[in-house]
Amino acid sequence: MTMNMRDWTVSLLLTSVLTTLIANLIGNHMSIADSIPGVLILAAIAFIGISLGKVMPLKIPAIVYVVLTGVLVASPISPVAEPIIDYTAKISFMAPITVVGTLAGIGLNFKSFMSQSWKMVIVALLVFTGTFLVQAIFAEVFLNATNALD
Repeated sequence: MTMNMRDWTVSLLLTSVLTTLIANLIGNHMSIADSIPGVLILAAIAFIGISLGKVMPLKIPAIVYVVLTGVLVASPISPVAEPIIDYTAKISFMAPITVVGTLAGIGLNFKSFMSQSWKMVIVALLVFTGTFLVQAIFAEVFLNATNALD
């Protein structure tokens, strides 16, 4: 059974939602029930942005469309800005950021990746682990330097 791009996108969004809910529970001590609306809004913004990236004729990375969608729905001219900001404010910035950083390289060609030898799996695991550790170190340093943890 092979997964198409739509299946990958949906599975990555679901994984991101679950991971963000758990990270927000552990790191921000926010209950999962209180986090669900904000996380679903963020997932919807991501899904809409990714979908726009697929249908727009311009060859712009999907992350640009995700950011533009988020900016538009949260801007003062948007009629839904206030509830979106209220719900997403309950999500700690650090909860989804590790997931986003880890999945930033999802533009990989999975068929090409799977055709590589088993050594590529080891390299990929080391890269993902290194990326996570470096992100965690940078986050800790900058959060302490800006007193954002107080």
